[in-house]
Amino acid sequence: MSLTRTLTLLVTSTVLLIALTAAAWSYIESNHELEELFDAELAQSSRIVQGLVRHLADTQSMEQLPQTLRETLTLPLAQDVGPEADGDEILPDGAGHKYEKKLAFEVWTPDRTPLLDTLKADDAKGLAPGYSWAESQGYRWRVFTLRDPATGFWIRTAQREEIRKELSQELALGNVLPLLLALPLLLLAAGAAIQIGFRPLRRLEHPIRNMAPERIHPLDDRQAPKEVAGLVQAVNSLLKRLDQALERERRFSADAAHELRTPLAALRLNLEKACGDDRQQFRPLIQSVDRMTHLVEQMLLLSRVDSGAGFSKQDHDLSAMLEQSIADVTPLALKNNIEPVLYDDIGQAPVCCNDALISTLMRTLLANAIQYSPEHTLVEIRLTPSGNGYHITVCDQGPGIAAEARERALSRFVRLDQRLGGGAGLGLAIARRIAELHRGQLTLNARPDGQAGLCVSLWLPCSDVH
Repeated sequence: MSLTRTLTLLVTSTVLLIALTAAAWSYIESNHELEELFDAELAQSSRIVQGLVRHLADTQSMEQLPQTLRETLTLPLAQDVGPEADGDEILPDGAGHKYEKKLAFEVWTPDRTPLLDTLKADDAKGLAPGYSWAESQGYRWRVFTLRDPATGFWIRTAQREEIRKELSQELALGNVLPLLLALPLLLLAAGAAIQIGFRPLRRLEHPIRNMAPERIHPLDDRQAPKEVAGLVQAVNSLLKRLDQALERERRFSADAAHELRTPLAALRLNLEKACGDDRQQFRPLIQSVDRMTHLVEQMLLLSRVDSGAGFSKQDHDLSAMLEQSIADVTPLALKNNIEPVLYDDIGQAPVCCNDALISTLMRTLLANAIQYSPEHTLVEIRLTPSGNGYHITVCDQGPGIAAEARERALSRFVRLDQRLGGGAGLGLAIARRIAELHRGQLTLNARPDGQAGLCVSLWLPCSDVH
């Protein structure tokens, strides 16, 4: 689960819900206020007509009044109550506005004789003061009716319903559309803001990711946000206990191996004295002591490698070091009738390393390949450039290691086949740790030609990479 994604979804969903609620509320309120405004305009228009009718009734006869009203109150396009033509809202030549088609005025005498009847709604007998709805020519109209107390005339102003709906929709769309357009920007801004807010956590992650087992140190809780200060303190407490446990383990391994060296050397000397000229009888026992001594030496080396202390790095020629390592294991190869073959066409290969550790690593890989190879076979060693470094590949023709067991073979004290070899399962683990100290990589692979055997690949960076 991504905390960033979860917070982004929660924030945007909450804002979206609130925005939609506000938009719905705004639409309802805007529509209500617009209805109030339209009704007020109807009432105002009716009272203007009331004043006009009162004036005309005082100055003109009843025979002249209908004609005067039609000339005065009939809008240029008021008789066209059908759907307005497409185009601009302002009519050509400034003759008016398209909404004039949706307005109408009506006047009746006190006995309800129509003087000006635009709608022809046939509801004069049901005239009553106030607001109401009327049907005329297939449209629904909002009307306001009043009776002039001075003259007794009935006056009604009408407005078609479509104008109200049209303006309401435009107003609602004007309120909601900016929000809809801003939502993608809001999502991006919320994601970016949350990413910025999580920067302190990423700064805490970096030292943990790059922390080496031999250099465990507490995190800087001064850079931790208050929300994770307790977590940082708990992690620091855990790191302290882990460092103490690893230090006790390293100290125990080093002390045990160091204390065992002297008695093992004395035991071997006593065995050699006891056997005299009959070494064959005590040979298995002497070999066991030698294996124990080798194990102790490996444990000491592993302890030093794990501590990572006391190993300086300088520029060395990897090609020359590889040739010297092959020369060092040649007696073992001759003893087992194995022929090591080196393929090196790149000349010098400068790397920044500790020559003693890298030489130990290469001798370990070569000795393992010789130990597990059948007699009269080849051990092929290749040195090739690869990216910003060099690859050393050691391929034997032994039994190989199954793909699912290769990672376990690089663990400590793991020997997959106890019948082969005489080690304690530390050689490859030490080699891998040495490679890690040099920012390199050690992997186990099958032979590229498909034959039986194992290829151990070591990659080390060039000098200028460090």
